[in-house]
Amino acid sequence: MRCDDRVLLDSGQDCPRCEDRQADRCAQRHAVVASVDAAMPHASETERRVATDRQLHEAVTAQAWIREHRWAQVCEQQAAAAQARATAAAQYQDAVPAVPVVLPAPRPVAAPAPVVDDVEQEQELVLEDLTRDQVRVWRVRGMKDHQVVFDHIHQYGETSARRLFSRRLVDEAQRLSGTHHLVLGHTTWGQA
Repeated sequence: MRCDDRVLLDSGQDCPRCEDRQADRCAQRHAVVASVDAAMPHASETERRVATDRQLHEAVTAQAWIREHRWAQVCEQQAAAAQARATAAAQYQDAVPAVPVVLPAPRPVAAPAPVVDDVEQEQELVLEDLTRDQVRVWRVRGMKDHQVVFDHIHQYGETSARRLFSRRLVDEAQRLSGTHHLVLGHTTWGQA
């Protein structure tokens, strides 16, 4: 809040912080006057005023010194924290060995995957060794002919087929072929 002579600059209203400070000072003044009156019941008005002014000055000065001391402590703590962070960062830099950054070599561009015939299907198929283009070729073949999906399920299992062709394609092939309702280990209504 920005104020000038206890008035907020943005709204023109009374500044609540200034009002609080004024109320605190007034309460402090009344407390000092009451303590001086209690300590000096037979003193003259001038003696009481001098004693009140002296005690107010001492109290305000003591509060100012306390504020300065607290601010100095905060600054010291912030400086110590900054020093500790700098030390930790330096120790981390010293602890971490300088490792040259090695970028991976670019993957060679694979030739388009040849059309897989029955002879190649008999070889072991390792999904992790397939390139993106080869996976695309398998998926396109599976979309065109669902028997490719079923052959893969028969040879490698449904989990492998779902990884290679996608869950959606396997589900669609099973739904369209009418085998999606088959669950091994259960009897069908016709057998019961």
